[in-house]
Amino acid sequence: MSRYQVLSDSDVDQFLDQGFVAVRGCFSRAAAREFTRPVWDRLGFVADDPSTWAEPVVHLAGRRKLDVREFAPKAWGAVCDLVGGAERISTEKPYAWSDGFIVNLWQGADEPWAPASPASPGWHKDGDFFRHYLDSPEQGLLTLVLWSDVRHQGGATFVAADSVGPVARFLAAHPEGAYPFPQPPGVDDAPVFSFPDLAASCREFVEATGEVGDVYLLHPYVLHAKSQNVLRLPRIITNPPLTLAEPMRFDRSDPNDHSLVERAVLQALDVPRFPFTPAAERQELVPPRVAIQRERTAEEERRLAGRAH
Repeated sequence: MSRYQVLSDSDVDQFLDQGFVAVRGCFSRAAAREFTRPVWDRLGFVADDPSTWAEPVVHLAGRRKLDVREFAPKAWGAVCDLVGGAERISTEKPYAWSDGFIVNLWQGADEPWAPASPASPGWHKDGDFFRHYLDSPEQGLLTLVLWSDVRHQGGATFVAADSVGPVARFLAAHPEGAYPFPQPPGVDDAPVFSFPDLAASCREFVEATGEVGDVYLLHPYVLHAKSQNVLRLPRIITNPPLTLAEPMRFDRSDPNDHSLVERAVLQALDVPRFPFTPAAERQELVPPRVAIQRERTAEEERRLAGRAH
């Protein structure tokens, strides 16, 4: 009998080798329509009038939350498979999906289509709100939830499928941690991720296309980037993080207790176990996007209040 609720043996192999797995059909189109219905009022754009689409990409702040266990039990089961069980998911910061939609309307539509490559702009590792260590619990898994159909050349997320290795080796070499963006002078001398340099060593790329209800579950080390939406078809996704109850461990006494996320790191480092202790304190950060989102949210509140009168 398989030890996994949802994932097949091929899913497990793919996650260990490519850092992601796609779980198809996790919720219905009707459920997606209900949850995304307010999106155009929130944007202040007219859905069937592209001339009103004033921005190519908009990141909305979350207003509502969904219990993943009830809304998408198949996705929940796959998440538990990857992180080693529900008991390893934080109860202080429960895993939930919100309506913090990322809406790609026409990113790069004025340029010829360019497939994913190390030179694609915007490669990054998620988690701009904390100092990163090899074992960081703040981003135990990355989720891409497809609230709209996402077609080839229609704004899908680019995934660097061989990026777990470069990121794992970088973090293992820097137990003092790494920052996701530059810090003010004099904070400390911890390095800042050079995502272009990390992406330069990657050769396997995937365009995360799919249908409404599909969910991509990515290793927290996977580099990814926005792609062009030359089709100009609204693409709506969310990318909720998952917080672990405790930091990851790469030296468990029973190797079978390592989660698939941990196993992927050990495979990338080419070692059976890897004792790790951070050489500096864990640190929460306030990313630059917060100020932008606060301003957008205030504008959104004013617009929605005006519609109510």
